[in-house]
Amino acid sequence: MKFGVNILNFGVGTTPASLLQQAVDARELGYSFAMISDHIAVTPDVHETYPAPFYDQFVLAAHIAGRVPGLVLGTTVTVIPYRHPLQTARLAANIDNLNADGFILGAGIGWSRAEYEALGVPFAERGRITDEYLAAIRAAWTEDPTTFRGDHVSYQGVRTAPAPASAPCLPVWVGGNSAAAQRRAARLGEGWHPYRLPLDAIRAGLPVITEEAEQVRRPAPTLVPRLQIRVTDALLGSERPAGHGTIDRIRADLAELGELGATHVLLDVNPDTPAERGTAGDDRRLLELLVNKVVDPVTGGVR
Repeated sequence: MKFGVNILNFGVGTTPASLLQQAVDARELGYSFAMISDHIAVTPDVHETYPAPFYDQFVLAAHIAGRVPGLVLGTTVTVIPYRHPLQTARLAANIDNLNADGFILGAGIGWSRAEYEALGVPFAERGRITDEYLAAIRAAWTEDPTTFRGDHVSYQGVRTAPAPASAPCLPVWVGGNSAAAQRRAARLGEGWHPYRLPLDAIRAGLPVITEEAEQVRRPAPTLVPRLQIRVTDALLGSERPAGHGTIDRIRADLAELGELGATHVLLDVNPDTPAERGTAGDDRRLLELLVNKVVDPVTGGVR
C-alpha cells in the first residue's frame, strides 16, 4: 500500500508558509502522496466545519508542485458540479504535467445545499451532473479536439491539450459512501475513495462495485480509502469508522485494508470539529506517531 496525507487547507492560522510546511512534513516522513479538500463558497454551514480562510485546491496543488517535489498530489475530493468540466479537465491535466510525480482527481458530489445555491448549481441534480461531467472530463483528456453533448453541458471542436501525462491515464478516485457513489466509482472511476466508514461497510461495498463494473465491462476500481485518524486509549465499538481507536486497533484496520486489496490509504488528522483541532505541531506529531508505530511508508507495509 501507499500512504498519503490530507493537507489541511483551511482554518485560523493557515498561511502559505504553513501549507508548504505540511507538504514538506509529509515528504520528510516518507509519505508518497498528498491530497487537498474542496470548497468554493464558504457558506455558514461549511464554515462551521471547514472554517475560512480556505485555500483553493488546484492553486495550492500547483504551488506545492513547484516547491515540494517528491509527492503525488490530488484532490479529496473535487466537487465536480461546481466547475465546468472543461475547466476541471484542464486544471487536472495541467497539474499532472507540471508535477513530475503525477496527479489524482478525487471526485464527488459534495454535501452543502447552501454552497450549491450560492454557486447557482441545482443541488437536487448534483448526482446526474457529476456523472455527466465526469464523462465529459474523460473525453477532454482523450479526444483533442473534443465534442460533447449532454443534458447540462454541450460543446464541439474544443482543443484540450495538454493531455494528462500520467499513464495509462490520470486516475479518478470517486468519493462517497452511498450505493450511488459505489455505482459511480464502478462506472466512471479508477478508485473508490470512501471516508469515515467502518470496515464492515467497506467490505460489503467491494463486491457491489465489482459486480457493477462487470456489467459495464470495466475493471473494478481499486480500494483507496481516506481514514480519519482518531487515537483513543479505550477500545471503541464495532460501528466505529476505520482509523478510530487505539494504536493497535488502527494498525489492525490498516492490515485488514491491505488484505481487502487497498492500494492507497489517505490519512486525515483533521477532527472535523474546529474546536478539537490542535496546532500544526500536533498534526505533525500524529503523522510521525503513525510512521513510528503503525505504517512503513517506504515498504508500504504495516508495522
